[in-house]
Amino acid sequence: MTGAHVEPLLSVDVSVRYADKPPVLRDLKVELQRGEVLGLVGQSGSGKSTLAMTILGLLDKKQCHIEGAINFQGSDLLQLSERQLRALRGRTIALVLQSPLSALNPALKIRTQLKEAWRAHASGSPADCLLKIRSALQNVSLPSDDGFLRKYPSQMSVGQAQRVLIAMAILHRPGLLIADEATSALDVITQSEILSLFRELNRSTGMAILYISHDLASVAGICDRIAILHQGAIVECGTTQQIFDNPYHEYTQKLIAALPRIRSVPPASKILSASAT
Repeated sequence: MTGAHVEPLLSVDVSVRYADKPPVLRDLKVELQRGEVLGLVGQSGSGKSTLAMTILGLLDKKQCHIEGAINFQGSDLLQLSERQLRALRGRTIALVLQSPLSALNPALKIRTQLKEAWRAHASGSPADCLLKIRSALQNVSLPSDDGFLRKYPSQMSVGQAQRVLIAMAILHRPGLLIADEATSALDVITQSEILSLFRELNRSTGMAILYISHDLASVAGICDRIAILHQGAIVECGTTQQIFDNPYHEYTQKLIAALPRIRSVPPASKILSASAT
């Protein structure tokens, strides 16, 4: 007896072309299951951000030509009106961008920006709004007191600003979070903390995550599967273990081979002994 087919949360089959230029995305096919963390890896210019913008309906249709379908929760996103897409963005599909200090408004306090994000898709009393804001900040391990809420983006570290963006993205408990190079502007330690945060949010809320990165190594610890994007198409998609242990596509093999290797370090006793002679 075979198990019932589970409909994916997101199913993409698209081609995107700007004006008369060659396609940026060429018959790109990828699926994301409910509650899954899928890594999308590719070099700069491979079409990663174009895919994110296509899913969210943020590409200028006067400047580009899109073919195919993007099915999300039973609807083809490419067939929705701008009004329908605005109702989805931030509520059922959220986005976290690369540069938090650019994404946040420098002239507005954090409280104001979080309130605006909440009121875009919800109604309720000021007390209800503040309760949700504090809860979202606590979920990303940030202070939720009035002193922090009165801060401006420039008064925070880059890591804190990125956590504010993530708090903003999860205010409405979306079914899908798209993280587009969300850790590339961070130092190694903060990057590790944000990756752990994404994984914890996935486990605690069941939120699916499309984690977009040019760095294959950064996705290894949090992704269930990895899709390799090369020249606008998915050339390989498999479990994280399969991609790292047994990649079959030549491009994926080159990516794996290019990862830095840590050479073995002799015991400290040998180093001290050698320095003493």
